[in-house]
Amino acid sequence: MKRIIVIGCPGSGKSTFSRALRDKTGLPLHYLDMLWHKPDKTNIPTDEFDKRLSEILFTDRWIIDGNYSRTLEMRMKECDTVFLLDIPTEECLSGVESRIGTKREEMPWIEEEFDPEFKQYIIDFKTTKLPSVYALLEKYNDKNIIIFKSRSEIDSYLLSDKFV
Repeated sequence: MKRIIVIGCPGSGKSTFSRALRDKTGLPLHYLDMLWHKPDKTNIPTDEFDKRLSEILFTDRWIIDGNYSRTLEMRMKECDTVFLLDIPTEECLSGVESRIGTKREEMPWIEEEFDPEFKQYIIDFKTTKLPSVYALLEKYNDKNIIIFKSRSEIDSYLLSDKFV
């Protein structure tokens, strides 16, 4: 595991898991949200985002945290390991609610409220986004693919001897 992507619904625990992986592996961690968003809640231009992402992809070692479906296949081609956090929707909603008002290393601002559009995105994620994620996993089945269906599976994995 030297080139890892961590994907899943917002609130599934991607960033928490990615930090734990970073701490266990020593791999550099890159948050797509930090690449894309500016502190004033605007975004960098798409071509600049793609350039920054490409620079990361062509290094030897990394963990990339985030979905960004437009660039998922690009990242999947370059990674050796995929972690998909396919956590129940209610847990994802709870995960997002629990971080409101909290400073996070993966976001350049503090979320002050649960945006209704974002909430709907999470509710719809399993039907609108997840099928295409699974299709890509099937296409790139030569990768080391680990799918977690619960937080307890994530915890067990992080406590395992996989990192010795």
